[in-house]
Amino acid sequence: MALIQVNYLSKALYREVALNVILPTDRFDSDSNKYINSGDLKFKTLYLLHGLLGNYTDWVSRTRIQEWAEEKNLAVIMPSGDNSFYFRSRTPWNDYETFIGEELVQITRSMFPLSDKREDTFIAGLSMGGYGALRNGIIHSENFGYIGGFSSAIHLFEDLSEEANLGLFDNLEAASKTDLNPKIALEDMIRENRTAPKFYLSCGQKDEFLKVNEEFRDLLVSNGMDVTWDEEDYGHEWDFWNSQIRKFLDWLPL
Repeated sequence: MALIQVNYLSKALYREVALNVILPTDRFDSDSNKYINSGDLKFKTLYLLHGLLGNYTDWVSRTRIQEWAEEKNLAVIMPSGDNSFYFRSRTPWNDYETFIGEELVQITRSMFPLSDKREDTFIAGLSMGGYGALRNGIIHSENFGYIGGFSSAIHLFEDLSEEANLGLFDNLEAASKTDLNPKIALEDMIRENRTAPKFYLSCGQKDEFLKVNEEFRDLLVSNGMDVTWDEEDYGHEWDFWNSQIRKFLDWLPL
């Protein structure tokens, strides 16, 4: 198992970006005392997004994702999303939607032995990253077969007051009627008859985001989506997300 830091020039963001990559490229055979190369094996891949105020190191430093990915023979790609909410910003050179949903998938497949099959490609995240995973996973459903959202910050369009805007939108009410809103993105996917991903949603029972996540779960179910739900006695905290990433990996077809 290798933990690799990658820096490359992103076309979508027009600057050098950093990511952590967990790659189970070689295994050691104690009988022969040699490393065994993976050969032509193409790894199933999880694109894992951090939350607000975080960066590409969060998941490795705060959870046991590296250990569990090794157990599952899973590649994990962890980019930095700044505080972008992983969508196309109104400021130039901040197209995180293209970066996450298209560019990152393409360039990491060119760098590493990753499967190019939709059913082998997953996206997940916590809080802001949960919103980013749900929205981008739905919009780019041709790339992602499975989506995970833990304590997802999908409350953005529930309160349309200017105080709730967070400086993200020119007009929050207008934005809520576009595919920036995961509910609209879902409607678009259904109307266009695109193949739907499978969903894993979770939230802590003490988390202020619990109600909006339950409502989004119910919306998915009412539209015939394949949804798995979990909740635990936690708030908005790393103990919960560490527990959830293990459950999510167990849920994936690995």
